[in-house]
Amino acid sequence: MKRVSIVIPAYNEERFIGTLLERIRAVDLHSHGFEMELIVVDDCSTDGTVEVVRRFPDVLLARHERNAGKGQAVRTGIEQATGDYVMIQDADLEYDPQDYVPMVQMLRSGRADVVYGSRYTNGMVGSKHAQQSWTAYLGGRSLSLAALMCTGRYLSDTVTALKLYPRALLNELNLQTTGFELDHEMTSKVIARGRRIVEVPIRYFPRSREEGKKIGAKDWVRGLRTFWKYRRG
Repeated sequence: MKRVSIVIPAYNEERFIGTLLERIRAVDLHSHGFEMELIVVDDCSTDGTVEVVRRFPDVLLARHERNAGKGQAVRTGIEQATGDYVMIQDADLEYDPQDYVPMVQMLRSGRADVVYGSRYTNGMVGSKHAQQSWTAYLGGRSLSLAALMCTGRYLSDTVTALKLYPRALLNELNLQTTGFELDHEMTSKVIARGRRIVEVPIRYFPRSREEGKKIGAKDWVRGLRTFWKYRRG
C-alpha cells in the first residue's frame, strides 16, 4: 500500500484545524490503495492552534519558532513527510478532504504525474463561487493567464490549495520561496521538467478576510514574478 503524507501549513487556525483533522481522518483512501500520514506545520501561531492539534495523537506536529511564511511551512512539511506522495492541504475549511478520492484515482489511472484540485472546471472562463470575492476570483484567474504566458501551459487554478505530488519529485525541485508564491515556483518547475499536471474538479467553500483569509494583492505581484523567474525551472 502506498502512503500519502497530508501536509497542512497552519497559522492561527484554532477555529478550524480540529474540524479539518476530523474530516481528513474520515476519508477512506485504504480502498484506493493508500494510507495517510498527517503532518501539521504550525508557523508560530499566537492562538490555540498547537493545543488543538495536540489532541490528535496520530498527527505529527512540526513547529516554527518564528513566523516564516506559508511556503516555508509547506517546505518544512515536505521535509518531515515519509509518504510516497505529498498532498498539500490548507488548514481552513475552504476545501473538502473527500476530494482526495478523485485526486488519488487520477494518480492511479496513470494519466498524471501531479494532480491539482481545480475550483474552476469550465475551461478558460470558469465560474466565480457565490461567496468568493471578485478580487480573489480575478486575481486567481489572471495568474492562470500569467502561468500560460510564462510556462506555455494553461491551468484553470494555479493557486488551488489542494495539490498532490510524488514526494521524490518535490525533493528534486530545490524549492526556494517561503510565501504564498511557493505554489507558482512548484508549478513552474514541474512544468519545466515536462511532468504532466492534470486537474480534477473539487468543491470550494470560500471564506472572507474577516474569517481569516490571509492572501492579498502583494501576493499576486509576487506570484507573477515567481512564474517569470522559474519559467525554465
